[in-house]
Amino acid sequence: MTLDFEKEKLVAELKKQKPKKVLVQLAEGIKQNALEISKIIEKLGIECFFSGETCWGGCSVAVHEAKELGADLIVHFGHAEFIKTDFPVLYIEVKDILNLKPLLEESLKLLEKYKTIGLSYSIQHKHDIENMIKFFEKKGKKVILTKKMGNVAYKGHVIGCQYAGLKAIQDQVDAFVIIGNRFHSMGATLAVKKPVILVDVYNHNVKTMEGLRDKILKQRLFSIEKLKEAKKVGIIVETKLGQKFGSPKYLLEKLRKNKKDVIVITMNEITPEKIMNFYNIDAFIELACPRIALDDFAKYEKPILTMREALVALGEKSWDEILEQGII
Repeated sequence: MTLDFEKEKLVAELKKQKPKKVLVQLAEGIKQNALEISKIIEKLGIECFFSGETCWGGCSVAVHEAKELGADLIVHFGHAEFIKTDFPVLYIEVKDILNLKPLLEESLKLLEKYKTIGLSYSIQHKHDIENMIKFFEKKGKKVILTKKMGNVAYKGHVIGCQYAGLKAIQDQVDAFVIIGNRFHSMGATLAVKKPVILVDVYNHNVKTMEGLRDKILKQRLFSIEKLKEAKKVGIIVETKLGQKFGSPKYLLEKLRKNKKDVIVITMNEITPEKIMNFYNIDAFIELACPRIALDDFAKYEKPILTMREALVALGEKSWDEILEQGII
């Protein structure tokens, strides 16, 4: 696999915008390419700094860091634009250049009984989408790209926290195919009721997400019951611009009406180590990315819930309603 950092686009945009100092953000899997990128930028006479903070998505735009640094521009590698900011950001999506055909051939074994498939891809594979569609159509499949809805940048594009584009077409397809990694396919299987097949380009295999949904739903019900029993609750608000899901004020009122002691905690990033320091809190509700609560269940000693799950525990929503809408 070869990564294309779109050098021509990067250089052209930097020459056009003429920044004196840039802050570069690299997605987690490409931080090892920092030296290569720094040489391209510094060759243009631009002062270059790299953010060492985690960058899991386009929601993690480091505006606060850039302002503190006195940078003129953020260059964000590895994600598409997710939110609008009051600070200039150049998005370089990065292309994975690889031969997908062997994996697509392998996927046909799991897709044998499905005629119409909904197709989604993580951003690094956008450049290959026409080839993927042609491959499946030649094999007798009808392909429908998932819709561009919410914060997704393109038709067929999938991001970890929003699956409205998949839900919108699920009545038209027999199964979904996700080109990318387990993160996106796991979210998809929680969001839709049709089978989800992952073409995992990073681990070089193809697999079904069958059975995973039921396992995770049991974990979520366990966490909801724990919040019902909790006497002391922490509401966590992330300070990142793109990580704001729900109202702490609303939750405070509802929790206090249920006779719970509550505190509101701010964090730049939620980690088990930070949570551990609030050892007397019985349960937490995170108003950041919903995938923190869903994916990292085993990492935390205390239950962590999303806003919507908290509303189930408080009797404001029913569990069936959450499942009908899709847990994400």
